[in-house]
Parts: sequence; C-alpha cells; structure tokens
Amino acid sequence: MKPIGHSPDPDDLVSRLGRWSAGRGPLYLLLAARLRRLVDEGALPPGTLLPPDRRLAKALAVGRTTVVAAYDTLRQEGRLVRRQGSGTRVARAALAPEAPRAGDAPRVTETSNPLFLHLLEAPDDVILLSCAAPVEPPPELAEAYRSLVLPGGDLGYHPAGLGVLRAAVAARYAERGVPTGPGQILVTTGAQQGLSLLARLLLAPGDGVLVEAPTYPGALDLFREAAAVPLPVAVGPDGLDVAEAVRVMERHRPALAYVVARFQNPTGTVLPPLAGRRLVEAANALGVPLVDDEVLGDLAFGTAREARPLSAYGEVIAVGSLSKVVWGGLRIGWVRGPAPLIARLARLKALHDLGCDVPSQLVAARLLADFAPVRAARLHTLRAGHTHLRAELARLLPSWSCAPATGGQTLWVRLPHGDGVSFAQVALRHGVAVLPGATTDALGGSVRHLRLHFLLPPEVLTEAVRRLAGAWAEYAPAPRAEPDAERGGEPDDGPGAQRGVDTGADTRAKPGTSLQGITL
Repeated sequence: MKPIGHSPDPDDLVSRLGRWSAGRGPLYLLLAARLRRLVDEGALPPGTLLPPDRRLAKALAVGRTTVVAAYDTLRQEGRLVRRQGSGTRVARAALAPEAPRAGDAPRVTETSNPLFLHLLEAPDDVILLSCAAPVEPPPELAEAYRSLVLPGGDLGYHPAGLGVLRAAVAARYAERGVPTGPGQILVTTGAQQGLSLLARLLLAPGDGVLVEAPTYPGALDLFREAAAVPLPVAVGPDGLDVAEAVRVMERHRPALAYVVARFQNPTGTVLPPLAGRRLVEAANALGVPLVDDEVLGDLAFGTAREARPLSAYGEVIAVGSLSKVVWGGLRIGWVRGPAPLIARLARLKALHDLGCDVPSQLVAARLLADFAPVRAARLHTLRAGHTHLRAELARLLPSWSCAPATGGQTLWVRLPHGDGVSFAQVALRHGVAVLPGATTDALGGSVRHLRLHFLLPPEVLTEAVRRLAGAWAEYAPAPRAEPDAERGGEPDDGPGAQRGVDTGADTRAKPGTSLQGITL
C-alpha cells in the first residue's frame, strides 16, 4: 500500500480509515484496529507524524478521549510513540520517508477516495449512498447473454475493441449529430479506464489540468496519480463558469481540461448550449485537449434527452459507458476522439490489457441496437427514486436543502451547518455511507455539501433517510463547553463532537432503533 505521507492531513487520514466505525464494539478499539492495519500495511510508515488528538477527533466527529484511547492502545502495542512536545508518531522511525522536493507535485498510486474505498470494504449492514450505480441489471442484459453466439475463427484479442461494438457506438454519435467512424472509438473496461488512459497519455508530472470544482472524485484520483496540478474552476447553477475557464486556459495552457457538461457530477447542473460552444471553441483555439465525461448524459428526466453533446461544437474527447443506464457490472466503456489519438490510446491500452471481454462487447452491441427501451426503463426508476428521496428528506430532514435534479442519479445536498466530512463519520455509525462534498472539490469548497444517490428501492431509501435523521439529531446540537484537563480547561470543539470513550455498545444502526452515542 502506498504511504499516505510523512504528516497526513486529518481529512486524508479519515478517507483512508474508510468504514472504520461500522463494526461492533467500543469506538476507540475500532479506531485502533483500523489504524493498526494502516501501520502494518505500510500506509503509515515509520516516522509518520499522526494528527493531534483534537484535530483527528474533530474530523472523525468523536470525543477527543476516543482518539487518545486509540493512540494509547497502539502505543502499548509498540506501534506508536507519544512524546510531550513532539506529538504521536509511528514507531521504529530509524529512517523517515524522503520528503518531496520543492516544486514536486504529489503523486499517489492508489485511491483514498471514500467513493471507491466503500466498495472495497467487506459487506455489512451499511446502506451505501456513496457510490451511485444501478443495483439491478435490466432483464434485457440477461436475455442478451442467453442468446449470445460467440464468433469463430477469432483469437479474441481486440485491444481497440470489437469491430461490431465500435461501429455501434459510432452510430449512436452519428444519430446525435456528431459524425463518427469506428476508427474514432476505443472500447475500454468502463469509463474509468478511459479516463486513466487519457491521463497516462496526455499528462506528465507538474502539468496543469483544468477541473470543475466540485467534480467527479475518481477523475481527481487519476490526475493525482499522474502528479498533475489541478486548476479548479467553480461550478455554479448553470454549470462550469466558462468565462473563468477560458481565462485559466489562456493563462496556464493546461495539458488537459476535464468537464462533465450534462448532469454534472456531483452538482447535477447542465451546461447551456451557448456556454458549451464557447468552451469548446476556446479550448480548440488554445490547443487544450478538452475531455467531456458523458457517462450521465443519457439520464435526462425532461424533454431534452437528445441534446447535442459538446463534441458537436468542435474537437472534444468524449468518454462514455453503459454503467449508469444498464449496469455497473457490464464493464464496457469507450473513448471517442480523433482517429490518431484513438490509435495511440489503443497502443497504450495494449501494454496493460489485450482487449475487453468479447462476450460483454457482443452483448453491449446488441443492447445499443435497441437501446431506447432499456433507457426508458432506467429513467422511470430514476425519476421515482428522485421523487421518493426528496420527499423523505423534506419529511425527516427539513433543514437540509437541495434543488430538484433534472437528470442523473444524485442530489447535491447542503447542510445548514457543520461540515460533510465530520457528519459522514456520524452517519457511518448510524449505518449509512455518504459522499462528503469536500472530497470532490479541489478548491477546498463544498464543505457543507453531501452527494446522495436515489438508485435504491423506496423502502431502503426511506430507511437510509431515517438513519441520516438519527445521525443529524446527534450531530446537530451545538457542543457544550466541557473542561479539558490536558488543555487547561479549554472546551472541546467541532460541531456535534461526541465526548468520551464509547462504552462498547454496538454503534451500528438497525431498523427500529434510535442510536445515541453512549459515552463516559
């Protein structure tokens, strides 16, 4: 596991801790167990300076004594060293990791994104409102596999993608007013691989990348892996601030610009056509490769389902997939771009992957040939989930605010106070995983926001909101001043911070129960 860093930021450490509090037993033991794993796996190498008790407690929305007890447990095991005036460090610090040189961009080689880390956790009774994807494949998918006929006389290696699928994807672009040939399509293992290949091909350490703020956190992971420097531009009610984006491109000439023009992830905004045209024309004039993430583009609730994509206005690299309309388990995505770029991406892909699964590609081609019924059924489910989730939030959490979505899969919720990172920790202890807005925002904003999806069955969404309401009831009251013996009577701080060490009660939410943290 890649080390977190010599002195990790509390929010970064919180992300790596994952669903640490969703187990059974005292909170301090659960926290100690997850920290122990990070130390033993090398994510917290010898010499690492851990966050101060108070700062980590605030980020985790627990009492300071919970962190103190967890640290002391690991100190007694010999994994940590705690000294007055020098803080808490991972033990056996004979050689501390080499510090990055001035001017070096930080490079990561694995995700610290809670969206993905939640997927890596063992199954438990936590309701995942963090990762948004259909929970059931459509019947058309199973039928396509049942009637599948495999090709003969074919090695099965197609790094650029099966010809029939490349032609089917190209035809869909042509139907939307963007003439495209099969040679302009690269088939990938989902859109995430498409973005990864583009980052590897187009970015070098220190390169600038224009990104929306907030944006899809999986893309931020990839840009950090490339040691690129984010150049964030704020997203408003009408999507990206295009005027500011043009100024950033003129000033910095980034190596790449990444946007989500339709049903922006996570805000759900839609970039107006005139603004989209201006963005494309400016990027083309300045020689900045513009990547449009179209994964959510087919999920329009209203009448504008066939709106023209950004690639209709000029040279744009489009990334798409079937994961949101069909099913995330069908790992079929694509990149559309100029044929020379697609050829280079195919050669890069061949270094790691000699081609996507052929049966899945044949099934995808068949689904695209009669796509309208599949999409219509998915949109019907999404609209119902959107209506239900908004109604439950209004009923049980009326102080939260969120605009209705016009498409996509998620609501962008603003909390009346506090911050999403620490509230997400309380929500986990009530059995719900949510995506804090701060993890999506390279500007450091969106602190009071959460992204919630509405893809689960109505009864599960109702239970999820009930658990969130219980978590908010625990989190919302202003903290009362309590003396801190080690700080000369300074009161603990942080919205809704729990105090003391959990006595050992099972802290996970269960139907019909009300969880209030039991602390000493």
